[in-house]
Amino acid sequence: MDATTMTWVIAGMTALGVITRPFSLPEAIWAMLGAILLLVLGLIGLPEAWTGVAKGLDVYLFLIGMMLLSELARREGLFDWLASVATSHAKGSPARLFILIYCVGIVVTVFLSNDATAVVLTPAVYAACRAAKVRDPMPYLLICAFIANAASFVLPISNPANLVIFGGGAMPPLWQWLATFTLPSVVSIVVTFLALYWTQRRVIAADTVAADMEEIQLTTTAKLAAFGLCGTAVLLLASSALHLDLGLPTFVSGCLTTAAILLVTRQNPSGTLKDISWSVLPLVAGLFIVVEALNRTGLIDHLARYLSEGAASAPLQTAAAAGTIVALASNLVNNLPAGLVAGSAVQAADVSDKIAGAVLIGVDLGPNLSITGSLATILWLSAMRREGLHIGAWSFLKIGVVVMTPALILSLAVLILQ
Repeated sequence: MDATTMTWVIAGMTALGVITRPFSLPEAIWAMLGAILLLVLGLIGLPEAWTGVAKGLDVYLFLIGMMLLSELARREGLFDWLASVATSHAKGSPARLFILIYCVGIVVTVFLSNDATAVVLTPAVYAACRAAKVRDPMPYLLICAFIANAASFVLPISNPANLVIFGGGAMPPLWQWLATFTLPSVVSIVVTFLALYWTQRRVIAADTVAADMEEIQLTTTAKLAAFGLCGTAVLLLASSALHLDLGLPTFVSGCLTTAAILLVTRQNPSGTLKDISWSVLPLVAGLFIVVEALNRTGLIDHLARYLSEGAASAPLQTAAAAGTIVALASNLVNNLPAGLVAGSAVQAADVSDKIAGAVLIGVDLGPNLSITGSLATILWLSAMRREGLHIGAWSFLKIGVVVMTPALILSLAVLILQ
């Protein structure tokens, strides 16, 4: 077996391990095992592996900042307050609670990114369901997973993967972005809502929501956490407008908010730090090393050539095919490495914005098919496990097929035909 074949086999096994989690080991274990195996077998050198890890620096900073903000908001009662507001506005109606949570998910995803929806909104939704004495919180928690991807191309900051696809100074101005992606985003959001509600309609109809909720008052530290989240949203918008990376502003905002709250409460930072899901960082690093090894097999050059040839002969068909293939590939290897590879190929091929946009929709929306399709969904899983809740890969896939398929087809069709 030659080096190229071995690299592809190990990459495939790594992806399978991350998706299926044999022996119930965390996803990060399998990602790091794949990376270590590539190093031990000499399929990638230590300098090249370090190059791959370094490419994820902005992602690491972004995730640390968001996880800090989320943990602070949870510890200081901001989520409990949000839960009381949500349930009071639901007025005892499970359907109204479902719609309300979906709308909040749209806002959080658009202005704070899809990863923030998974990390920040999921515990808030669980708190709302617990406070409202909901029998089965899963339909409402599924919103956090699906809207995180469905609304992730409304703005450039709605998904860090957007900056990867349109990297290298190719990011279009905001007005051009909105002209290109507003209609496909609306279609994605609406179709995802209708399909998800349809899959959960029986559970929602049989559920009950407490109408007499005790109002919770915001503490000073909860207000500080809320201020930190809102300030982060403003920083992300400004950074996106200036074509700056999103990781450092998010990291700084998370650290400053943490320092302010710890000073006010005079708490030890270890309490906050120990409850953060740090395992997501080695997961991301391991995936970046695997992608770097795949890049050295000539993968990007081949993909760029196919894109260039297709764009010249049949641009509309190429856009549709590229978006669909990338969407499926994102579920096989996770959309983080898939987005990195696809973005590099798009930039190398120098294709039209329409084809690049189709690839972006595939990377952003496609992962709604499977439970490990996107980093946001993996973060959602981690947040669920912290609350003692679980959902199997097969159960999620059955919902994902119904929800993702029509949303992807219609969003791509609108992008191509508009």
